Amino acid sequence: MRMISEIVYRLRGVTSTKKLIEQGMKVGKNFQRMSGVLIDDSHAWLIEIGDNVTLAPRVHILAHDASTKMFLGYTKIGRVTVGSNVFVGAETVILPGVAIGDNVIIGANSTVTHDVPSGAVVAGTPAKVLCSLDEYLSKEKARMMKSPCYDASYTLRGSISSEMKEKQKRELSGQIGYVE
Repeated sequence: MRMISEIVYRLRGVTSTKKLIEQGMKVGKNFQRMSGVLIDDSHAWLIEIGDNVTLAPRVHILAHDASTKMFLGYTKIGRVTVGSNVFVGAETVILPGVAIGDNVIIGANSTVTHDVPSGAVVAGTPAKVLCSLDEYLSKEKARMMKSPCYDASYTLRGSISSEMKEKQKRELSGQIGYVE
């Protein structure tokens, strides 16, 4: 089964997490790597990822930047450290030499060019601090009180029915909701 899994990764042009760890990448507990995530296999030993980290689809973590190779004969390299309790949104690129603190949310489609402090919510290109994690969660909790909230039965893992899908679509017309 592992052999088949490794072949599927190779066909997709993606190096498996297991292989990256064998190459020296450090990964903590509860690491979630969604589809299409690319982690720099040419310098995997320069990458450290903490506990409870989620990399959403198509995140790229780069420990090298070859933009200088043609002109200077050398490629830039740098360590990348991702703390614990970090969510990295879809399509985000994390560049070499970046340290991301603990308890961080990085918004989708961001480019992380500089260190991110612990307890921050960042987004943009380049990524900038928008607010603290506490401020963001407080705002979202208040929003949840006025918004539709759904249990796990309203997801694919909960076998959502056609009727439930239609109900959710109606209730979310013009607003955001929340699902377990």
